[in-house]
Amino acid sequence: MTGPSIFLVAAEPSGDNLGAKLIAALRARAPDARFAGIGGERMAGEGFQTLFPIGDLSVMGFVEVLPKLPTVLDRLKRTAAAIRETKPDVVVLIDSPSFGLRVADRVRDTGVPIVQYVAPQLWAWRPGRAKKLARRVDRILALFPFEPAFFARLGLEAVHVGHPALEAGRGDGPAFRAAHGIATEAKLVAVLPGSRRGLFARMAPVFAETLRVLAQGRTDLAFVVPYVANTDAASAAFAAALPGRAVRVFSAEEKRAALAACDAALTISGTSVLELAIARLPMAVGHRVNAFSAFLARRLIRVGHVTLPNLIAGRTIVPERLQEDCTPAILAADLARLLDDMSVRAEMLAGFESVCAQLGEAEIARGVLPSARAAEAVLAVLRVR
Repeated sequence: MTGPSIFLVAAEPSGDNLGAKLIAALRARAPDARFAGIGGERMAGEGFQTLFPIGDLSVMGFVEVLPKLPTVLDRLKRTAAAIRETKPDVVVLIDSPSFGLRVADRVRDTGVPIVQYVAPQLWAWRPGRAKKLARRVDRILALFPFEPAFFARLGLEAVHVGHPALEAGRGDGPAFRAAHGIATEAKLVAVLPGSRRGLFARMAPVFAETLRVLAQGRTDLAFVVPYVANTDAASAAFAAALPGRAVRVFSAEEKRAALAACDAALTISGTSVLELAIARLPMAVGHRVNAFSAFLARRLIRVGHVTLPNLIAGRTIVPERLQEDCTPAILAADLARLLDDMSVRAEMLAGFESVCAQLGEAEIARGVLPSARAAEAVLAVLRVR
């Protein structure tokens, strides 16, 4: 008897990271499982072959998607056709609900169970869409502890599996500095302008100018620039223009070590913010989207924060510099405080401790891994079927 056929859809780098961990956890429990679908370089490292590059889909925002709409629609059609052709035992949509749930719409009539890994943030906006979501998926795998109760009130089954970013552990910061010849006394700043090409192009100039402002009167700065395949060439040009030595890192292991070596980070608002909080790296957060996208978002969002640590804590741990507040002067001042004021650093780090406790970091220490729980939840759907 052949193993279960599992079709995975990860349409952006954050989903690719989750997908890689999920594949490894599924293989540990079902060694004969067969995988197909869409993924990126992390999933490829687990032997996964993608239908097409996820860079074709790495776009966000109401207006930003329009130039890529023909490509996105073609990839949507191809994904749905592949599911119909392969007839998998389960489809797992990983994050990216704007793409994944449209795939669900097109294949729902096949009767294949559909699992959504990472709950759509209906608690942040559009709670009225819960009924539509219930028609699209059979089970939600939730990353955050407050989500199952929220979805239960809306009549949806959600299982809290935890956030796999907690699994990574801490890297060896001193070894990273030694390997790259970075002095112990240097102030090392991680710079993360985004993993999507469009977002990187928008934020890189803002971040570069921020670091030029920060560097005025300082001689102790060095930089780390993590990148993914989507941003390889752009990040090389960006790193070369920074006002000090810049080291680029690609692999997950290198990135963990780099973050452990850093004193602060400058990042967009996204999955990276939670990753930095888990790494206990104080950060300045800046984000800009298309003006029309921002106009719509401000009228739809129903929560007081947009960065995940603040949402989880229910208070401001990390200042959010959005749109007109996302300026080099403001961000440079935020970074300077984090580098030079120990009380500001300590306050933010205490907030990170609280957030990680709520995320279940203690369970990780006991060996209860989120990716393992997610794999068990997927296999439970297969057993029910």
